Amino acid sequence: MAKKETKEKPLEKMTAKELREVAMSLEEITGASGMNKAELISAIRKARGIEEPVGRKKSGSVREMKHKMKELKAKREAALKEEDEKMADVLRKRILRLKKKTRRVA
Repeated sequence: MAKKETKEKPLEKMTAKELREVAMSLEEITGASGMNKAELISAIRKARGIEEPVGRKKSGSVREMKHKMKELKAKREAALKEEDEKMADVLRKRILRLKKKTRRVA
């Protein structure tokens, strides 16, 4: 009897733990232990040369948005020190808009 070759589950069906194991076995991927499931799937697809499925418009990851919020907060603090209330208010509104986006994405 020939032993059946087991097929790998689709990436979307794997758990984050399984995806990390797959990512660790690929040399192109570094920092897999700090990635979440969506980031792991994206990195594995990129390393294997699989194209991302075309779907709805990606609004960006939460980490990217939080990084942008951090930059805007620093700019707002600088504007407040320079007593530029108008710019500080504009930056505050941008920060709030990003906060709402992070809640929708998560």
